Amino acid sequence: MKIRQAGVALIEVLVALLIMCIGLLGAAAIQLNALKYTDSSAISSQASFIAYDMMDRIRANSSNVSQYVLASLPATAPAGNLASAVTQDRSDFIANALAIGATAASIGVTGFVVTINISWNDTRAAAAVTMNGSSNNTANTRTFTLVSRVAADAVTQ
Repeated sequence: MKIRQAGVALIEVLVALLIMCIGLLGAAAIQLNALKYTDSSAISSQASFIAYDMMDRIRANSSNVSQYVLASLPATAPAGNLASAVTQDRSDFIANALAIGATAASIGVTGFVVTINISWNDTRAAAAVTMNGSSNNTANTRTFTLVSRVAADAVTQ
């Protein structure tokens, strides 16, 4: 007498479905991380472009380097003035930094050495969430710093 085994095909289908679902969840998680890090990378690149643009502007007007000092980022960009390169350059720098969502920006000048800092909140990529679900903004702040000499010091004899 033959005994037929029933239900094997259904179990095989369920196991295959389970494996496929786990794979799809893994692929979705990878895609989500890629989106987070793409956004972070884009802001980092923009901060780099803004800092290098400002450094080039300062280099082009190095005789007025001390006028480019910016202690902190204002809430809004001041009006530019095409008659004054320094005023226009600072206005453009502030507007560009605010456009990428910068939380802080500064330009420091020591002699002919210029330091440009641009900081922004990178919570989306860092995803640092405390146990109670609140975001840790201090840990998620990223800063791009550019330091360069814009002109040579005067030669003394």
